[in-house]
Amino acid sequence: MSYKKVLSVQDISCFGQCSLTVALPIISACGVETCVLPSAVLSTHTGGFSGFTFTDLTEDMPKIKAHWEKENILFDCIYTGYLGSKKQIDYVKDLFSLLVNDGVKVVDPAMADNGKLYYGFDEAFAKEMASLCALSDYCLPNITEACFMTGVPYKETYDESYVKLLIEKLCELGCKNLILTGISYREGKTGVVVYENGKYSYYEHDKMSKGCHGTGDIYASAFVGALMNGKSAIDSAKISANYVVECIKDTLTEDNHWYGAKFEPSLYKLIEKVRA
Repeated sequence: MSYKKVLSVQDISCFGQCSLTVALPIISACGVETCVLPSAVLSTHTGGFSGFTFTDLTEDMPKIKAHWEKENILFDCIYTGYLGSKKQIDYVKDLFSLLVNDGVKVVDPAMADNGKLYYGFDEAFAKEMASLCALSDYCLPNITEACFMTGVPYKETYDESYVKLLIEKLCELGCKNLILTGISYREGKTGVVVYENGKYSYYEHDKMSKGCHGTGDIYASAFVGALMNGKSAIDSAKISANYVVECIKDTLTEDNHWYGAKFEPSLYKLIEKVRA
């Protein structure tokens, strides 16, 4: 297998184990060259911290792309996470021209959870994110993000027909292959639905008693790492889900680790699965 090169576009939260501070080490550990384009730099993430610093790098993005074009730098995969504005979404769309002919576009529409949009986002932004997801080869929304992009009312309790409706609506937007995360059909269990080439697959695992900040970023990064190692979408989804479970278990061993998930201690387990 050829040596792959991935570009990840999202913010750098200097403290808090999320966004690029997990994407870079996780994908690199999977044996994939990982390049970054930071959309902003924050002293910490915004969940539970106050007074954090924020430096917007939006206007640097096209300048960086122009330099890469001059140097003829191309990528096998572009993976996007948290993006802060419509302008950043537009710049990312333009970045897709830096993919090699069979390059893969992976979009994690990191903008909402638990029925609510993140701070600073509105429904107009969700529509813009939907237009980016329509260009992706693999889109990784959770239930909330899928609802905001499609206009389907959010439900905390649902069945398989509801999930299939969300997938149908996402496909109508233009999404090709979907990895819908955090899907729970019964108490104590959760999982992921993979829709690829018209086929549904579901992988279920135990639901942890407590969640952690940044697990969505960890999941998406592990998915990209597995996919770039030649794993199928469903196998990448399974590997990523199991890894996140291990990360949460490691995190719950400490009472004061509230700001993120300890992804480092079990990183070797992810490497073993990805490289198998």
